[in-house]
Amino acid sequence: MNANNFTVKALEALNNAQQIAFDNSHPYLDTLHILKGMLDADEDALPFILEKAGVNKNILLGKVEEKLKALPKVSGTGQDITPSQSFGQMMLQANKLMKEMGDSYVTLEHLLLALLSTKDNASKILADVGLEEKKLRSAILELRKGNRVTSQDSDATYNALEKYAINLNERARSGKLDPVIGRDEEIRRVMHILSRKTKNNPLLVGEPGVGKTAIAEGIAHRMVKGDVPENLKNKTVFALDMGALMAGAKYRGDFEERLKAVVKDVKESNGNIILFIDEIHTLVGAGATDGAMDAANIIKPELARGELRAIGATTLNEYQKYIEKDKALERRFQKVYIDEPSEEDAISILRGLKERYETHHKVKIKDEAIIASVSLSSRYINDRFLPDKAIDLIDEAAAKLRLEIDSLPEALDEIERKIMQIEIEIEAIKRENDDKKLGELQEQLANLQEDRNELKAKWQSEKNVVEKIQDEKRKIEALKLEADQAERDGDYGKVAEIRYGKIKEAEQTIKNFERQLDSISPDNRMLKEDVDAEDIALIVSKWTGIPVSRMLEGEKEKLLHLEERLREKVKGQDEAIIAVSDAIRRSRAGLQDERRPIGSFLFLGTTGVGKTELSKALSYVLFNDENAMVRIDMSEYQEKHSVSRLVGSPPGYVGYDEGGQLTEAVRRKPYSVILFDEIEKAHPDVFNTLLQVLDDGRLTDNKGRLVNFKNTIIIMTSNIGSDIIQGNFERLNETNNINSIIETTKLEVLERLKQTVRPEFLNRIDEIVMFHPLLRKQIRQIVELQLGNLHNLLAQREIDLEFTKEALDYLGEEGYDPQYGARPLKRVIQKDVVNALSKKILAGEIDKGCHVKVDAFDGEGLVFVIEKQEPANVSDN
Repeated sequence: MNANNFTVKALEALNNAQQIAFDNSHPYLDTLHILKGMLDADEDALPFILEKAGVNKNILLGKVEEKLKALPKVSGTGQDITPSQSFGQMMLQANKLMKEMGDSYVTLEHLLLALLSTKDNASKILADVGLEEKKLRSAILELRKGNRVTSQDSDATYNALEKYAINLNERARSGKLDPVIGRDEEIRRVMHILSRKTKNNPLLVGEPGVGKTAIAEGIAHRMVKGDVPENLKNKTVFALDMGALMAGAKYRGDFEERLKAVVKDVKESNGNIILFIDEIHTLVGAGATDGAMDAANIIKPELARGELRAIGATTLNEYQKYIEKDKALERRFQKVYIDEPSEEDAISILRGLKERYETHHKVKIKDEAIIASVSLSSRYINDRFLPDKAIDLIDEAAAKLRLEIDSLPEALDEIERKIMQIEIEIEAIKRENDDKKLGELQEQLANLQEDRNELKAKWQSEKNVVEKIQDEKRKIEALKLEADQAERDGDYGKVAEIRYGKIKEAEQTIKNFERQLDSISPDNRMLKEDVDAEDIALIVSKWTGIPVSRMLEGEKEKLLHLEERLREKVKGQDEAIIAVSDAIRRSRAGLQDERRPIGSFLFLGTTGVGKTELSKALSYVLFNDENAMVRIDMSEYQEKHSVSRLVGSPPGYVGYDEGGQLTEAVRRKPYSVILFDEIEKAHPDVFNTLLQVLDDGRLTDNKGRLVNFKNTIIIMTSNIGSDIIQGNFERLNETNNINSIIETTKLEVLERLKQTVRPEFLNRIDEIVMFHPLLRKQIRQIVELQLGNLHNLLAQREIDLEFTKEALDYLGEEGYDPQYGARPLKRVIQKDVVNALSKKILAGEIDKGCHVKVDAFDGEGLVFVIEKQEPANVSDN
């Protein structure tokens, strides 16, 4: 027996037969084994043949398995399985039939016909189930449609459309496709193109998620309803499944053969089948090996002649990359651009889909949730398209609510935990024989159990009502499908009975249940069964990190007192703190300009006055992490070519795939503080890049993706004019009119700024804030602020640190330098305090449990008084 003479499925059946004989310890390979092996090997051709021949496959399989159990067995290992005489005859007959039918390989059909001619167990079973040779040959002819077997994978080409395509009409008829709302103009345009004589192939081109596939499904819906022109009536739309077409195609030519079989089935339908090819760009290059044709070239002739009607769908990028380059393929299709629907259209689409999602998730979706999903997704999710992103928001919010309904309510869960805690306590008290305490706990437990049972009954009651409402909604959906089918069949009496009888009755039942729920006051309700705008806002916040949900009281309080929180971290810069706080409040109150960033600020001042520190403080207040901001050090952008690092290297250059340092950071965290530190050190071209960020809140990266900056706070720091600020503030000793000095300094600094930075850039900044040089009293406040970190470090080692007023004054005086701001203070603290403490800790003078008092005396500097746990005082200069 030469394995090369059999098709893939026939060979699989023979291998199965051998394995079945081995597993059952049968000494012979019989025709029963091959019949069982055939039934196990094929799920397409053989069931089709048996059905057409009037044989029930399951009954046949049962009889074969029964007979196999009755065959004699041998014990022991390593037994040889030899073919029986009838098996050999059957194989000879199959070979003879192959030649008679003009085939090149032995197939399952040949084996089945040969089994009928053998006079043994298998042929008797086939006769018992009513299989006749005439019916079998007729079924084989119907399956093959006049084709001969010319390759080992020919079994894969039988019923090619059923195997490699999905009948959209059938899915629409059975209610498995979502309804298509709107898009009437696009659907009409597609039907116009389908009605042409040649090149009647529309190609839907649009961004991902705008509804290209939905248009093909909409045409299937219309065909099922008969709402199409006469020339498209009784037509069927099949969606090509490229995955199934390529799966298991091991040898060269297998894929092409399957595709040709699909095309042949479509051609033989005489125009009654329209092929929908989603992601049609995958055809270009599909199945191609060296010197072989790809799938696109195989279908080109049929597309041009109008023998194959196809609807294609692809995105704009893939169209340009694959289809547009192949002019021969492009000319065979007629482009139909599918634009993103407007917000109004997207709301209509979601209203049409609402029932489907309510039925699936068993929740109610409010209209405010639909409007919120469209408006919030349009505003905050910029890298996706309507209606897809809005549908996903509704879907996820409904899934989240369903999960909450199925879980224990918070109040009930709390009681369950308390009960568990008291039960543990009772077990512990029992061992101590404390009857009084035990009685108290048992009384508490009884009360809690009573509360739990009451709450549980209430929760279960509400849950049951919600479930009943959803059951009625599912019933309505099934009734609507039944009514549609009756309408297609012309049974108008049944249509009237369903639509004006059963559906109305179910709707009334729903109203009664809803009234039952409404009778419970909102404060006493345990279950929330409807998705509202706040649920959608929470999902948007989770997706993007942007706080769009309703503010809790704690957050409102935090925003109202934002200045106080920032002043804890930054001293002496009230003007800057107020400007930044106002911008944050405008944003959270929803009163900011939606087209621009939350706020853009230019901080000017001498070194060490708190420009960068305020950015860190803002990041800490908003995100509880001062390192959560995006920091761009502009000294790294001094060269002209370094500007590309912000948005990413152009194609062909190293780093193209990595994206830009600025754009990638904002794409990952759309809600963030962006600090451009020391902008005067950057190349002037950097300012050109930032112009559209400041004005329109957007920037295009090196891959053409639009990055949204509308939810960022942009802070730029600069030392421009610091010499003017320093010089003017030094005159404070000579005059007490500080306001006039501030105003004069501002004007002079702005003049200097205009000489360095272009006016169109300055004009786009919300506020230019001048930081004042720090005064002695502010340095004194910063001393306490910076020593706080040292307190925390020592507290972790259980060492208590105390500074006297004199010590703080000493550090403030030593660290004061109006030219360098607060930076010298850090050095003084490190030199005079941290270094001294480090030596004493290493020397063992300061240990766990010590109290260290730091004092200062004139002419002596700082003095450390150490009080150990033992009564001993050590004084050290």
